[in-house]
Amino acid sequence: MPVEELVVHGAREHNLKDVTVRLPRNALICITGLSGSGKSSLAFDTIYAEGQRRYVESLSAYARQFLQMMEKPDVDSIDGLSPAISIDQKTTSRNPRSTVGTVTEIYDYLRLLYARVGRPHCPVCGRPIAGQSLDQIVEQILALPEGTRFTVNAPIVRDRKGEFRDVLEELRRDGFTRVKVDGEQRLLEEEIVLDKKFKHAIEVVVDRLVMKPDLRQRLTQSVETATALAEGLVAVDVIDGDSLLFSENFACPEHGVSLPELEPRIFSFNAPHGACPRCTGLGAQLEIDPDMLVPDTSVSIADGALVPWSVGSSSFYEGVIQAIAERYEIDIDLPWRDLGEEQQNRFLHGTGGDRILVQYRNRMGRKRQYAMAFEGIVRNLERRYRETDSAQQRERIEEYMSFRPCPDCGGARLKPAVLAVTVGGRSIHEFTRLSVEGALRFLGELELTPTEELIGRRIVKEIRERLTFLSDVGVGYLQLDRAAKTLSGGEAQRLRLATQIGSQLVGVLYILDEPSIGLHQRDNDRLIATLERLKALGNTVLVVEHDEQMMRTADWIVDMGPGAGEHGGHVVAEGTAQDVMQTAGSVTGEFLSGRRRIAVPPRREDDRGVFTVRGAAQHNLKGIDVEFPVGKFVCVTGVSGSGKSTLVNEIVYKALANRLNKMRVKPGEHDDVEGIEVFDKVIDIDQTPIGRTPRSNPATYTDLFTHVRELYSLTPEAKVRGYKPGRFSFNVRGGRCETCKGDGQIKIEMHFLPDVYVPCETCHGRRYNKETLEVRFKGKSIADVLEMSVEEALAFFARIPKIRRRLQTLHDVGLDYIRLGQPATTLSGGEAQRVKLASELSKVATGRTLYILDEPTTGLHFADIEKLLEVLQRLVDSGNTVLVIEHNLDVIKQADWVVDLGPEGGEEGGELIAAGTPEEVAAVEGSYTGRFLRNVLAQPAAAAA
Repeated sequence: MPVEELVVHGAREHNLKDVTVRLPRNALICITGLSGSGKSSLAFDTIYAEGQRRYVESLSAYARQFLQMMEKPDVDSIDGLSPAISIDQKTTSRNPRSTVGTVTEIYDYLRLLYARVGRPHCPVCGRPIAGQSLDQIVEQILALPEGTRFTVNAPIVRDRKGEFRDVLEELRRDGFTRVKVDGEQRLLEEEIVLDKKFKHAIEVVVDRLVMKPDLRQRLTQSVETATALAEGLVAVDVIDGDSLLFSENFACPEHGVSLPELEPRIFSFNAPHGACPRCTGLGAQLEIDPDMLVPDTSVSIADGALVPWSVGSSSFYEGVIQAIAERYEIDIDLPWRDLGEEQQNRFLHGTGGDRILVQYRNRMGRKRQYAMAFEGIVRNLERRYRETDSAQQRERIEEYMSFRPCPDCGGARLKPAVLAVTVGGRSIHEFTRLSVEGALRFLGELELTPTEELIGRRIVKEIRERLTFLSDVGVGYLQLDRAAKTLSGGEAQRLRLATQIGSQLVGVLYILDEPSIGLHQRDNDRLIATLERLKALGNTVLVVEHDEQMMRTADWIVDMGPGAGEHGGHVVAEGTAQDVMQTAGSVTGEFLSGRRRIAVPPRREDDRGVFTVRGAAQHNLKGIDVEFPVGKFVCVTGVSGSGKSTLVNEIVYKALANRLNKMRVKPGEHDDVEGIEVFDKVIDIDQTPIGRTPRSNPATYTDLFTHVRELYSLTPEAKVRGYKPGRFSFNVRGGRCETCKGDGQIKIEMHFLPDVYVPCETCHGRRYNKETLEVRFKGKSIADVLEMSVEEALAFFARIPKIRRRLQTLHDVGLDYIRLGQPATTLSGGEAQRVKLASELSKVATGRTLYILDEPTTGLHFADIEKLLEVLQRLVDSGNTVLVIEHNLDVIKQADWVVDLGPEGGEEGGELIAAGTPEEVAAVEGSYTGRFLRNVLAQPAAAAA
């Protein structure tokens, strides 16, 4: 009898309260609930962890050393558990060589397609080329100068692993005496031992010759022998010169350019056979960027426009500026942008051969003068970067550098000969420049000859299927050459989801963490259809999700709660969506049934002006002008890939950060941003971690811990002992436990298993030494405070205003349940973003700040969104401007102003579709956002209970 259910008995991981659930197999299951209610603890830390642990345990000890062994979760038993695959939101790869094409394996099939049906062309003239004849090869060799010594070789092994004993033995039997092995000439009579784990190159030395007039006949015979041995290839090794490679297969008769044999490896930018030699396949080089040298063009040179020379600049560089200004009559009090290009170039690129007289004071304060031709700031920094041995100096100069396309390959990553091979008139690089949707259209229109069709049919089918899976999960706008490290967590997760669909596995338990993140409502249907397809294959799909549409579609819902942290960990409701709606006490049920809704506040009518982005043209933006009202809650919307993040994060934030925060970042391409004088600063509250190590936590990030340490230093016991606030820091010597250096745990390196962290035996995980822990406030030590939740700490410090105010902001953003000392590395992106928001709320408001948030509702339940919106509206009520990128309709309907981009993603996006109040956008026919917004705005405030 097949098992029909997945049954979890007595789960107690983290805050789970002895949870028992029965989940149907081969179904789409949605686990939902408030933030911190125990959703991830049940789905990932219990079900997935046990599934993975059992699988790894079944492998050999040798295999286990390469896999992460998970600890057994705190659960009595789990029955009916299938092999589990977790598809999370971690970025796919930080490797600059990883692209959408490589991580989805589409590029592997593309390389195979181009190797099998690609049409080679001459990289010089572009003509289609075929193999060179034997006579043509001989003629080119005879062109070598008289007296040139060279060998004619047959490349029989080219970069292949193996020992090749049989090959070498056969050469001995055939009468050959010499071979060139891995670049070194060897006699065949000696024993040649090759390591089978490494790649080798073997060339047979067919003949050794000296160029002279009567050499043609012997040379022809030698070339004939070489091409017969090496399948049309012949290598000529010129003594004390370059090696020449000829092919009977591909060469341009006009220019004599030989192409390598078409193999998949030459189309790889990760292998030396095909990668551009200058950039080694990266497609870009780090170079001094003039835009980073002058981030704010409204500033004059006299006021520090040239940033490298404005901070702590020496008297010598001041003298250079004065000398150039006098020699070329340049007004250094004018804004940089008002100077002519030639005048700017005198500073950036030097004076050419012209000598200038530089007057300056040396370190002793004595006047000096020096006549010199100035090389320019760009070359000056490049030279210093090359010559310095100081890592600190290099880091400083790198602040003025950015990646520019490689001058040799133009960013294509491959050698010219490889880029000259086409399929359907496109090189492999041009193919990867297409979006997923564009690539599908191209393959649909691809015309192949009958022979090419026979060879390439299966390869094209594989590529088309993978592209279709990507389109189905809502990432059809992504270009195949898009760097994997630039993908959002949601995009990376959907790429992995598409790969799993392609694997066609059956009987697997898939566990996904909010797959709808970053998706517009229009694309949600396609994502749900994809999950249904996974289920239809015979798999169980378990999603941790807050999306209303996903919940209504799910076969089964588990609602965790009723609260967060210690108040959560119970199953409040389970069953179909209808069952959950009828369950008393389920907050999820209240929102699904319409008994509770997020209300629409009255619109702000006051007019405080606008700030305007002119000519936004970065990535797919079509040179648009966009107005944003000041002192309002503004929402930027649009389908995935329409240009929202480019407009807000790459242009608005970076342009304002340079001018208001004096940062050095390069904004996306645009003409200008007008009207920003109303702001005093711009703050980007993103979802990056608040710290990279467990030492960083919410208490330290919000500066709450500084006030807690000050409070403990004022206790009677601390005063008697002479303890200062530093005594209560776990980052410095004095009060911390020195055994674990204040970490509270010791790392033990395991030979065959992942590193294990065990509580420190000296402080037992408390971080501090015995003397520090003896100091107490209201009976609690400093270590006890770090173990408190925000809710507990709020009650404990109720009478300490400085501390209470900071705790209140964490409470206001819905983080009651997190511990003050919870390591930053364990916080989700949404939690990290709300910690940052709380930190900003605790500061003294100026009422002139622009706050930018990218999808702040990530990981939030309906009730959490309600709290978040109250906080954002409070920021705006204080006079600030809040600019959010968002897909959630409950957020969009609360905005004072909506900017909708589209109409589609990728190249078909980047246009301004609508701008106005939510009601005005809802009335625009061509707006996808407007279409969904109409339905939400038409709903009553709350249905009768």
